[in-house]
Amino acid sequence: MLTKDATDKSYVKPSFISLFSGCGGLDLGFIKAGFVPKAAYDIWPLAVENYEKNLGQHIKVLDLSHAKIPYTEQCDIVVAGSPCQGFSTVGKRQVDDPRNNLLHAAVKIAIDANPKVMVFENVPGILQGAHKGHWDQACETIAAAGYDFSGMTIDSRDIGIPQTRKRVILVAWKKNINLIPEIKKRQPPTLRDVIKGASKLSNHAPKKLTVDSADYKIASHIKAGQKLCNVRGAETSVHTWEIPEVFGDTSDEERQVLNSIMKLRRRKRIRNYGDADPVSLESIQAEVGRKVLRNINSLIKKNYIKTVESKVDLRHTFNGKYRRALPEGASFTVDSRFGDPQCFLHPTKQRGFSVREAARIQGFPDDYVFHGSLEDQFRLVANAVPPLMGFAIGEMIKAAFVGKNHE
Repeated sequence: MLTKDATDKSYVKPSFISLFSGCGGLDLGFIKAGFVPKAAYDIWPLAVENYEKNLGQHIKVLDLSHAKIPYTEQCDIVVAGSPCQGFSTVGKRQVDDPRNNLLHAAVKIAIDANPKVMVFENVPGILQGAHKGHWDQACETIAAAGYDFSGMTIDSRDIGIPQTRKRVILVAWKKNINLIPEIKKRQPPTLRDVIKGASKLSNHAPKKLTVDSADYKIASHIKAGQKLCNVRGAETSVHTWEIPEVFGDTSDEERQVLNSIMKLRRRKRIRNYGDADPVSLESIQAEVGRKVLRNINSLIKKNYIKTVESKVDLRHTFNGKYRRALPEGASFTVDSRFGDPQCFLHPTKQRGFSVREAARIQGFPDDYVFHGSLEDQFRLVANAVPPLMGFAIGEMIKAAFVGKNHE
């Protein structure tokens, strides 16, 4: 048993192996927390290449669905960030998505490695509906192998990351280890502060918008904390009919009709699915207190609304594009579209984010250089576990290895 304090010269740093490592976000956090990586595996060659160039030669390309790895030496910890697409509420959420079984492959590999501690990371969607069966099965398998375990949901903002990203962590430890499943909280910097100075660094090549482009004109109307959205009426939503230079002029009466349709389509429900329905002419007239057929026909010609059988509905019914976060607040969850201004706007400039800005929001150090196409670089950053999240988890585990929390 390790009982030495980390400051003791005889102290040996705990080792770990990493499954589904991606480009190494989780691993970077564990390394910073004082752990030594022994082996890492991922199926995406480009992720492995980036990991190798930035973290070391101990990673290999490997299909982990077979639940076997070539590493046979003893290690203290196994960490795994198995694919989340099948569990994510953003996707199709198919219970039988083959990627869901990769969690169980990770559990089997980890148990076979016989570590002191195991860590499994995924999205909160794994705890919802029928998908929770995968989580429950993993917990049962871990308990049957003789481990204690605890699940926790970590909000990035609680651990010093200025981003609205939540992740579920399943931590398991051998019964002779006194691990306290509690994450140390930290105050995050502002989005403005975390991306300040990124323009002088590598991987900074944001997509620039020309002043006469539709994207630039739309972005100019979107203030911090707002988005382009026709289906909500709050001040955070800017409607297409408020940007006539791009979408076309409308009269006061036509805007009154458009606003009434926006409200009625969610209030006058017909179907038992979705969150809105087409609206009847009678409902609109009752809402505004006058006849509206002339306005309806005009708005159809202007492509603001469309007919759906005997009813009408708005065009552009997305729930938000050109999202601009508050510079003094937190970023939206970093995803692979962060370089596209039609999806996400820089908090103060008329453009999207650069790879380096997205990497900083995730918590990657500035000396981590990303390789590959621009699209792949954003994907590498977005798919990674934020390194600071790895560090917070690593600190929690380290406490069980170095003193008062270890038997």
